[in-house]
Amino acid sequence: MSTTELLLLKPLEGLGHEGETVKVRAGYARNFLLPRKMAIPKTHSNRRQIDALVRDRETRIDRELANAEEIAAKVRKAHIALAVKTGPGGRVFGAITAANLIDRLADEGIDVDRKQLSLEGPVKSLGKHTTQIRLHAEVTVDLDFEVVSENPIDEE
Repeated sequence: MSTTELLLLKPLEGLGHEGETVKVRAGYARNFLLPRKMAIPKTHSNRRQIDALVRDRETRIDRELANAEEIAAKVRKAHIALAVKTGPGGRVFGAITAANLIDRLADEGIDVDRKQLSLEGPVKSLGKHTTQIRLHAEVTVDLDFEVVSENPIDEE
């Protein structure tokens, strides 16, 4: 099995970041990475390109970290309350899912991806709850939210 050394032009999950040199199988390089312009063959002549890619990666990472810290500050200030229909005794009809939280955060002007929210399961009870949002490798914030009844609770 032959391998090829390539210089990555774009970050690829599980393979590396831009500017890194990786060893991949020749077929993967020839059929996937090279035609999609995600990588170029590693040669001595593209040293300046490597340096430029590394500089671009560092500025991108700094920008992403600053953006994540800004979003974390917004999340800490936000008060999220989700109204649900309830039945006798305060039983919740349905459940609060990650999609409901993402939609509610979007209403507050906070952009969060569903993959960043770590809700362990649907919330099926009234009251205060907490979940974590991983905005960046170095930035994780707790999201406190409350599930309230939209109609009066009848005790039966």
